[in-house]
Amino acid sequence: MDIVFRYGAQPNEAVLTALSGAREVYGIRRLQFDREKQTVLVEYDATRFSGAVVANLMRRAGLDVVEEVALIPPPPPPPPAAPPTPPA
Repeated sequence: MDIVFRYGAQPNEAVLTALSGAREVYGIRRLQFDREKQTVLVEYDATRFSGAVVANLMRRAGLDVVEEVALIPPPPPPPPAAPPTPPA
């Protein structure tokens, strides 16, 4: 399962070292950073962890997790209803 977190402060070397240790946790498969968007994608085993546990692992490593980012954007709002036409 994949989960994406937005982080605030750019991770420093100590945080990145701690996060590399998080990769060694059984059930964490991959970490992928996008520095431009300030996000990290975490691939994990959902039978072992919940999203909240993964977020806590990232925070304990020192990452400034701000929010979880939805992988699937919400659907657009429906178009406004056309006003009824007056009777002729």
